[in-house]
Amino acid sequence: MNLKLRLIIMQFLEFFIWGSWLISLGNYMGNLDMGDHIGPLFATAGFAAIIMPAIVGIIADRWLNSEKLLGILHLLGACCLFMASKTGANFNELYLYIFLNALVFMPTIGLSYSVCYSIMANRKMDTLNDFPPIRTWGTVGFIVAMWIVSLAGWELSANQLVLASASALVLGVYSFTLPPSPPTKVKKGSSLISTLGLDAVVLLKQRKMAIFFLFSVLLGVCLQITNSFGSLFLSSFRTNYEHSFAVLHANIILSISQISEALFILAIPFFMRRFGIKTVILMSFGAWVLRFGLFGFGNPTTGLIWLILSMIVYGMAFDFFNISGSLFIEKETPPKFRASAQGLFMMVTNGLGAVIGNYSAQAVINYHTNGKETDWPTCWFIFAGYALVIGILFALCFRYKTVPART
Repeated sequence: MNLKLRLIIMQFLEFFIWGSWLISLGNYMGNLDMGDHIGPLFATAGFAAIIMPAIVGIIADRWLNSEKLLGILHLLGACCLFMASKTGANFNELYLYIFLNALVFMPTIGLSYSVCYSIMANRKMDTLNDFPPIRTWGTVGFIVAMWIVSLAGWELSANQLVLASASALVLGVYSFTLPPSPPTKVKKGSSLISTLGLDAVVLLKQRKMAIFFLFSVLLGVCLQITNSFGSLFLSSFRTNYEHSFAVLHANIILSISQISEALFILAIPFFMRRFGIKTVILMSFGAWVLRFGLFGFGNPTTGLIWLILSMIVYGMAFDFFNISGSLFIEKETPPKFRASAQGLFMMVTNGLGAVIGNYSAQAVINYHTNGKETDWPTCWFIFAGYALVIGILFALCFRYKTVPART
Protein backbone atom coordinates (compact mmCIF):
# COMPACT_ATOMS: atom_id res chain seq x y z
CA MET A 1 0.00 0.00 0.00
CA ASN A 2 1.20 3.54 -0.80
CA LEU A 3 2.94 5.07 2.25
CA LYS A 4 1.05 8.36 2.06
CA LEU A 5 -2.22 6.45 1.98
CA ARG A 6 -1.20 4.48 5.06
CA LEU A 7 -0.43 7.68 6.96
CA ILE A 8 -3.70 9.23 5.76
CA ILE A 9 -5.59 6.22 7.17
CA MET A 10 -3.80 6.66 10.50
CA GLN A 11 -4.68 10.38 10.72
CA PHE A 12 -8.25 9.74 9.57
CA LEU A 13 -8.83 7.12 12.28
CA GLU A 14 -7.02 9.18 14.96
CA PHE A 15 -9.54 11.99 14.69
CA PHE A 16 -12.48 9.77 13.73
CA ILE A 17 -12.23 8.32 17.25
CA TRP A 18 -12.46 11.78 18.81
CA GLY A 19 -15.20 13.02 16.49
CA SER A 20 -17.36 10.01 17.36
CA TRP A 21 -18.12 11.37 20.83
CA LEU A 22 -16.45 14.69 21.65
CA ILE A 23 -19.18 16.95 20.27
CA SER A 24 -22.21 14.79 21.06
CA LEU A 25 -21.35 13.39 24.50
CA GLY A 26 -22.74 16.50 26.23
CA ASN A 27 -26.07 15.87 24.50
CA TYR A 28 -25.98 12.24 25.65
CA MET A 29 -25.24 13.30 29.23
CA GLY A 30 -28.03 15.86 29.19
CA ASN A 31 -30.45 13.16 28.08
CA LEU A 32 -29.40 11.15 31.17
CA ASP A 33 -29.95 14.19 33.47
CA MET A 34 -26.20 14.69 33.93
CA GLY A 35 -26.09 18.10 32.26
CA ASP A 36 -24.75 19.73 35.43
CA HIS A 37 -21.62 17.53 35.28
CA ILE A 38 -20.56 18.05 31.64
CA GLY A 39 -17.82 20.57 32.44
CA PRO A 40 -15.93 18.41 34.96
CA LEU A 41 -16.10 15.40 32.64
CA PHE A 42 -14.75 17.33 29.65
CA ALA A 43 -12.04 18.85 31.85
CA THR A 44 -10.50 15.38 32.03
CA ALA A 45 -8.97 16.03 28.59
CA GLY A 46 -7.33 19.15 30.00
CA PHE A 47 -5.86 17.26 32.95
CA ALA A 48 -4.59 14.58 30.58
CA ALA A 49 -3.05 17.21 28.29
CA ILE A 50 -1.07 18.50 31.30
CA ILE A 51 0.01 15.15 32.70
CA MET A 52 0.52 12.66 29.90
CA PRO A 53 2.38 14.07 26.86
CA ALA A 54 5.70 14.39 28.73
CA ILE A 55 5.40 10.89 30.20
CA VAL A 56 4.53 9.32 26.87
CA GLY A 57 7.29 11.35 25.21
CA ILE A 58 9.87 9.92 27.61
CA ILE A 59 8.71 6.35 26.87
CA ALA A 60 8.81 6.97 23.10
CA ASP A 61 12.23 8.65 23.32
CA ARG A 62 13.87 5.99 25.49
CA TRP A 63 12.31 2.54 25.37
CA LEU A 64 9.57 1.79 22.86
CA ASN A 65 8.91 2.31 19.15
CA SER A 66 6.41 5.14 18.67
CA GLU A 67 4.09 3.13 16.39
CA LYS A 68 3.91 0.32 18.97
CA LEU A 69 3.22 2.76 21.80
CA LEU A 70 0.53 4.36 19.64
CA GLY A 71 -1.06 0.96 19.13
CA ILE A 72 -0.97 0.06 22.84
CA LEU A 73 -2.52 3.39 23.87
CA HIS A 74 -5.36 3.04 21.37
CA LEU A 75 -6.09 -0.54 22.44
CA LEU A 76 -6.33 0.67 26.05
CA GLY A 77 -8.54 3.53 24.88
CA ALA A 78 -10.83 1.10 23.08
CA CYS A 79 -11.37 -0.75 26.37
CA CYS A 80 -12.05 2.48 28.27
CA LEU A 81 -14.55 3.76 25.70
CA PHE A 82 -16.38 0.42 25.59
CA MET A 83 -16.67 0.36 29.38
CA ALA A 84 -17.89 3.98 29.32
CA SER A 85 -20.68 2.95 26.95
CA LYS A 86 -21.95 0.48 29.56
CA THR A 87 -22.20 2.88 32.53
CA GLY A 88 -25.68 4.25 31.83
CA ALA A 89 -26.63 7.13 34.12
CA ASN A 90 -23.88 6.41 36.67
CA PHE A 91 -21.80 9.59 36.43
CA ASN A 92 -18.96 8.41 38.67
CA GLU A 93 -18.32 5.37 36.48
CA LEU A 94 -18.67 7.39 33.27
CA TYR A 95 -16.22 9.98 34.62
CA LEU A 96 -13.72 7.27 35.57
CA TYR A 97 -13.66 5.65 32.13
CA ILE A 98 -13.64 8.93 30.21
CA PHE A 99 -10.78 10.15 32.41
CA LEU A 100 -8.82 6.94 31.81
CA ASN A 101 -9.51 7.25 28.09
CA ALA A 102 -8.29 10.86 28.14
CA LEU A 103 -5.04 9.76 29.78
CA VAL A 104 -4.30 7.33 26.97
CA PHE A 105 -5.89 9.23 24.05
CA MET A 106 -4.67 12.82 24.44
CA PRO A 107 -0.95 11.98 24.03
CA THR A 108 -1.72 9.93 20.89
CA ILE A 109 -2.43 13.14 18.94
CA GLY A 110 1.15 14.37 19.23
CA LEU A 111 2.45 10.80 19.01
CA SER A 112 0.64 10.25 15.70
CA TYR A 113 2.40 13.35 14.34
CA SER A 114 5.74 12.00 15.57
CA VAL A 115 5.13 8.69 13.83
CA CYS A 116 4.33 10.53 10.61
CA TYR A 117 7.45 12.71 10.87
CA SER A 118 9.70 9.74 11.64
CA ILE A 119 8.39 7.57 8.81
CA MET A 120 8.50 10.45 6.33
CA ALA A 121 12.05 11.36 7.33
CA ASN A 122 13.20 7.74 6.92
CA ARG A 123 11.64 7.63 3.45
CA LYS A 124 13.20 11.00 2.47
CA MET A 125 9.78 12.64 2.05
CA ASP A 126 9.29 16.42 2.19
CA THR A 127 7.64 16.88 5.59
CA LEU A 128 6.80 20.55 5.05
CA ASN A 129 4.90 19.91 1.83
CA ASP A 130 3.65 16.35 2.35
CA PHE A 131 2.41 16.39 5.96
CA PRO A 132 -0.29 19.14 5.83
CA PRO A 133 -2.40 17.31 3.19
CA ILE A 134 -2.06 14.10 5.24
CA ARG A 135 -3.12 15.91 8.44
CA THR A 136 -6.14 17.41 6.67
CA TRP A 137 -7.59 13.93 6.48
CA GLY A 138 -7.68 13.91 10.27
CA THR A 139 -10.19 16.78 10.17
CA VAL A 140 -12.12 14.87 7.49
CA GLY A 141 -12.23 11.85 9.82
CA PHE A 142 -13.55 14.00 12.67
CA ILE A 143 -16.34 15.39 10.46
CA VAL A 144 -17.26 11.98 8.99
CA ALA A 145 -17.58 10.53 12.51
CA MET A 146 -19.87 13.41 13.57
CA TRP A 147 -22.10 12.83 10.54
CA ILE A 148 -22.29 9.06 11.09
CA VAL A 149 -23.32 9.56 14.72
CA SER A 150 -25.95 12.12 13.70
CA LEU A 151 -27.42 10.24 10.72
CA ALA A 152 -27.50 6.99 12.71
CA GLY A 153 -29.50 8.75 15.45
CA TRP A 154 -26.83 8.13 18.10
CA GLU A 155 -26.45 11.70 19.45
CA LEU A 156 -28.44 10.69 22.55
CA SER A 157 -27.14 7.12 22.62
CA ALA A 158 -24.17 5.28 24.11
CA ASN A 159 -23.61 3.84 20.63
CA GLN A 160 -21.42 6.86 19.91
CA LEU A 161 -18.97 5.49 22.48
CA VAL A 162 -19.21 2.01 20.99
CA LEU A 163 -18.33 3.48 17.58
CA ALA A 164 -15.37 5.31 19.12
CA SER A 165 -14.26 2.09 20.86
CA ALA A 166 -14.45 0.07 17.64
CA SER A 167 -12.46 2.65 15.67
CA ALA A 168 -9.84 2.84 18.46
CA LEU A 169 -9.53 -0.96 18.29
CA VAL A 170 -9.01 -0.79 14.52
CA LEU A 171 -6.36 1.94 14.82
CA GLY A 172 -4.69 0.12 17.69
CA VAL A 173 -4.19 -3.00 15.56
CA TYR A 174 -3.36 -0.97 12.44
CA SER A 175 -0.61 0.96 14.26
CA PHE A 176 1.41 -2.23 14.73
CA THR A 177 1.56 -2.65 10.94
CA LEU A 178 3.19 0.75 10.33
CA PRO A 179 6.91 1.07 9.50
CA PRO A 180 9.08 1.23 12.63
CA SER A 181 9.70 4.53 14.42
CA PRO A 182 12.46 3.59 16.90
CA PRO A 183 13.30 5.61 20.03
CA THR A 184 15.64 8.55 19.65
CA LYS A 185 18.80 8.62 21.70
CA VAL A 186 18.58 10.83 24.77
CA LYS A 187 21.74 12.69 25.71
CA LYS A 188 23.40 11.50 28.88
CA GLY A 189 23.27 13.92 31.74
CA SER A 190 20.00 15.53 30.61
CA SER A 191 18.28 17.28 33.50
CA LEU A 192 14.79 16.34 34.66
CA ILE A 193 13.52 19.66 33.29
CA SER A 194 14.94 18.82 29.85
CA THR A 195 13.64 15.27 29.98
CA LEU A 196 10.13 16.50 30.74
CA GLY A 197 10.36 19.01 27.90
CA LEU A 198 10.07 22.07 30.15
CA ASP A 199 13.22 23.92 29.06
CA ALA A 200 11.04 26.68 27.61
CA VAL A 201 9.95 27.80 31.09
CA VAL A 202 13.00 30.08 31.09
CA LEU A 203 11.34 32.07 28.31
CA LEU A 204 8.83 33.39 30.84
CA LYS A 205 11.56 35.73 32.10
CA GLN A 206 10.89 37.78 28.96
CA ARG A 207 7.94 40.15 29.41
CA LYS A 208 6.73 39.56 25.85
CA MET A 209 6.67 35.77 26.24
CA ALA A 210 5.24 35.86 29.77
CA ILE A 211 2.30 37.98 28.58
CA PHE A 212 1.79 35.76 25.54
CA PHE A 213 1.63 32.57 27.64
CA LEU A 214 -0.64 34.24 30.22
CA PHE A 215 -3.14 35.13 27.52
CA SER A 216 -2.73 31.65 26.06
CA VAL A 217 -4.22 30.36 29.31
CA LEU A 218 -6.96 33.02 29.31
CA LEU A 219 -7.96 32.31 25.72
CA GLY A 220 -7.60 28.58 26.29
CA VAL A 221 -10.60 28.99 28.61
CA CYS A 222 -12.74 29.58 25.49
CA LEU A 223 -11.49 26.72 23.35
CA GLN A 224 -13.66 23.80 24.51
CA ILE A 225 -16.83 25.52 25.79
CA THR A 226 -18.86 25.03 22.62
CA ASN A 227 -17.46 21.52 22.12
CA SER A 228 -18.63 20.62 25.62
CA PHE A 229 -22.02 22.34 25.65
CA GLY A 230 -22.91 23.08 22.00
CA SER A 231 -24.92 19.92 21.34
CA LEU A 232 -26.75 20.21 24.67
CA PHE A 233 -27.61 23.83 23.78
CA LEU A 234 -29.11 22.82 20.41
CA SER A 235 -30.96 19.94 22.05
CA SER A 236 -32.55 22.42 24.48
CA PHE A 237 -34.73 23.66 21.59
CA ARG A 238 -36.41 20.26 21.41
CA THR A 239 -39.43 21.51 23.39
CA ASN A 240 -40.38 24.22 20.88
CA TYR A 241 -38.64 23.01 17.71
CA GLU A 242 -38.82 19.24 18.09
CA HIS A 243 -38.66 18.41 14.38
CA SER A 244 -36.17 21.06 13.29
CA PHE A 245 -33.00 19.90 11.52
CA ALA A 246 -30.73 21.64 14.06
CA VAL A 247 -32.30 19.66 16.90
CA LEU A 248 -32.50 16.30 15.13
CA HIS A 249 -28.99 16.59 13.65
CA ALA A 250 -27.06 18.89 15.98
CA ASN A 251 -23.80 17.16 15.03
CA ILE A 252 -24.20 18.04 11.36
CA ILE A 253 -24.83 21.71 12.18
CA LEU A 254 -21.87 21.75 14.58
CA SER A 255 -19.63 20.04 12.00
CA ILE A 256 -19.69 23.29 10.00
CA SER A 257 -17.26 24.54 12.67
CA GLN A 258 -14.75 21.83 11.77
CA ILE A 259 -15.17 22.52 8.05
CA SER A 260 -14.55 26.21 8.72
CA GLU A 261 -11.49 25.32 10.81
CA ALA A 262 -9.98 23.38 7.91
CA LEU A 263 -10.59 26.26 5.48
CA PHE A 264 -9.31 29.06 7.73
CA ILE A 265 -5.97 27.28 8.12
CA LEU A 266 -5.38 28.05 4.44
CA ALA A 267 -5.97 31.77 5.06
CA ILE A 268 -3.44 32.14 7.87
CA PRO A 269 -0.32 32.78 5.73
CA PHE A 270 -2.04 35.71 3.97
CA PHE A 271 -3.30 37.30 7.20
CA MET A 272 0.03 36.81 8.96
CA ARG A 273 1.93 38.50 6.13
CA ARG A 274 -0.61 41.28 5.71
CA PHE A 275 -1.43 42.16 9.34
CA GLY A 276 1.13 40.56 11.68
CA ILE A 277 0.75 38.31 14.70
CA LYS A 278 -0.83 40.77 17.14
CA THR A 279 -3.61 41.79 14.77
CA VAL A 280 -4.30 38.18 13.77
CA ILE A 281 -4.63 37.13 17.42
CA LEU A 282 -6.92 40.12 18.07
CA MET A 283 -9.05 38.86 15.17
CA SER A 284 -9.24 35.56 17.03
CA PHE A 285 -10.52 37.31 20.16
CA GLY A 286 -13.11 39.15 18.07
CA ALA A 287 -14.17 35.89 16.44
CA TRP A 288 -14.65 34.29 19.87
CA VAL A 289 -16.92 37.20 20.85
CA LEU A 290 -18.98 36.51 17.71
CA ARG A 291 -18.85 32.73 18.23
CA PHE A 292 -20.51 33.00 21.64
CA GLY A 293 -22.66 36.07 20.94
CA LEU A 294 -24.23 34.59 17.80
CA PHE A 295 -25.09 31.45 19.76
CA GLY A 296 -26.97 33.75 22.14
CA PHE A 297 -29.11 35.11 19.29
CA GLY A 298 -29.60 31.78 17.51
CA ASN A 299 -32.45 29.30 17.31
CA PRO A 300 -33.27 26.43 14.91
CA THR A 301 -35.72 28.41 12.71
CA THR A 302 -35.70 32.22 12.44
CA GLY A 303 -32.34 32.38 14.18
CA LEU A 304 -30.69 29.57 12.21
CA ILE A 305 -28.61 32.07 10.23
CA TRP A 306 -26.96 33.24 13.48
CA LEU A 307 -26.09 29.66 14.38
CA ILE A 308 -24.58 29.07 10.92
CA LEU A 309 -22.56 32.29 11.14
CA SER A 310 -21.31 31.23 14.57
CA MET A 311 -20.08 27.95 13.06
CA ILE A 312 -18.31 29.82 10.25
CA VAL A 313 -16.44 32.27 12.52
CA TYR A 314 -15.29 29.36 14.69
CA GLY A 315 -12.57 28.58 12.15
CA MET A 316 -11.09 32.07 12.59
CA ALA A 317 -11.55 31.95 16.37
CA PHE A 318 -9.75 28.63 16.77
CA ASP A 319 -7.09 28.73 14.04
CA PHE A 320 -6.06 32.37 14.30
CA PHE A 321 -4.88 31.79 17.84
CA ASN A 322 -3.76 28.15 17.87
CA ILE A 323 -1.94 28.08 14.55
CA SER A 324 -0.76 31.70 14.59
CA GLY A 325 0.38 31.34 18.19
CA SER A 326 2.39 28.28 17.24
CA LEU A 327 3.99 30.21 14.35
CA PHE A 328 4.79 33.10 16.72
CA ILE A 329 6.60 30.70 19.06
CA GLU A 330 8.47 29.18 16.13
CA LYS A 331 9.69 32.64 15.11
CA GLU A 332 10.47 34.13 18.52
CA THR A 333 11.98 31.14 20.34
CA PRO A 334 15.64 30.06 20.11
CA PRO A 335 15.99 26.76 18.21
CA LYS A 336 17.03 24.77 21.29
CA PHE A 337 13.78 25.73 23.07
CA ARG A 338 11.30 25.46 20.19
CA ALA A 339 10.03 21.93 20.76
CA SER A 340 9.70 22.60 24.50
CA ALA A 341 7.97 25.94 23.87
CA GLN A 342 5.45 24.33 21.53
CA GLY A 343 4.73 21.70 24.18
CA LEU A 344 4.29 24.40 26.82
CA PHE A 345 1.93 26.28 24.51
CA MET A 346 -0.24 23.20 24.07
CA MET A 347 -0.13 22.50 27.80
CA VAL A 348 -1.37 25.95 28.85
CA THR A 349 -4.06 26.24 26.14
CA ASN A 350 -5.48 22.73 25.78
CA GLY A 351 -4.51 21.72 29.31
CA LEU A 352 -4.73 24.41 31.97
CA GLY A 353 -6.98 26.72 29.95
CA ALA A 354 -9.38 23.91 29.05
CA VAL A 355 -9.67 22.77 32.69
CA ILE A 356 -10.44 26.30 33.92
CA GLY A 357 -12.83 26.88 31.01
CA ASN A 358 -14.88 23.73 31.49
CA TYR A 359 -15.30 24.16 35.24
CA SER A 360 -16.07 27.88 34.90
CA ALA A 361 -18.56 27.37 32.07
CA GLN A 362 -20.31 24.65 34.06
CA ALA A 363 -20.61 27.00 37.04
CA VAL A 364 -22.13 29.74 34.86
CA ILE A 365 -24.58 27.33 33.22
CA ASN A 366 -25.61 25.73 36.52
CA TYR A 367 -26.21 29.19 38.00
CA HIS A 368 -28.54 30.09 35.13
CA THR A 369 -30.40 26.78 35.16
CA ASN A 370 -33.74 26.46 36.95
CA GLY A 371 -34.86 22.86 37.04
CA LYS A 372 -34.36 21.65 33.46
CA GLU A 373 -34.59 25.14 31.91
CA THR A 374 -31.32 26.93 31.15
CA ASP A 375 -31.10 30.60 30.21
CA TRP A 376 -28.71 29.86 27.35
CA PRO A 377 -28.64 33.36 25.81
CA THR A 378 -27.41 34.86 29.09
CA CYS A 379 -24.73 32.17 29.38
CA TRP A 380 -23.48 32.77 25.83
CA PHE A 381 -23.44 36.55 26.31
CA ILE A 382 -21.39 36.10 29.51
CA PHE A 383 -18.86 34.01 27.58
CA ALA A 384 -18.83 36.62 24.78
CA GLY A 385 -18.24 39.37 27.34
CA TYR A 386 -15.32 37.43 28.81
CA ALA A 387 -13.72 37.06 25.36
CA LEU A 388 -14.23 40.79 24.72
CA VAL A 389 -12.59 41.83 28.00
CA ILE A 390 -9.50 39.63 27.59
CA GLY A 391 -9.23 40.75 23.96
CA ILE A 392 -9.11 44.39 25.06
CA LEU A 393 -6.55 43.55 27.75
CA PHE A 394 -4.43 41.68 25.21
CA ALA A 395 -4.47 44.70 22.88
CA LEU A 396 -3.29 46.92 25.75
CA CYS A 397 -0.71 44.58 27.31
CA PHE A 398 0.92 42.70 24.43
CA ARG A 399 3.43 45.00 22.79
CA TYR A 400 4.79 43.51 19.60
CA LYS A 401 5.47 45.38 16.39
CA THR A 402 5.41 43.74 13.00
CA VAL A 403 5.91 45.29 9.61
CA PRO A 404 3.05 44.09 7.38
CA ALA A 405 4.16 42.85 3.99
CA ARG A 406 3.38 45.08 1.02
CA THR A 407 0.98 43.62 -1.47
